[in-house]
Amino acid sequence: MRQGIHPAYGPVVFRDRAADYAFLTRSAMTSEKTIEWEDGNTYPVVDVEISNVSHPFYTGTARVLDTAGRVERFERRYGKKG
Repeated sequence: MRQGIHPAYGPVVFRDRAADYAFLTRSAMTSEKTIEWEDGNTYPVVDVEISNVSHPFYTGTARVLDTAGRVERFERRYGKKG
């Protein structure tokens, strides 16, 4: 890799405010806010709106849309063109 063109890459805490969940990982993102982590070190913290803990797909609360029913209802209302 070329030197001097890549952003700084280091430990960052991502905090899901909706689910009150945080995890420590490595990232190029930075933040002015910091948090003291379980190991006693202070890391930059990035607040996110959704993560795997609060996303409906991962939690099993996702709804499946009945697209076939919607198409049939549309065709009944407005007539099938053909």
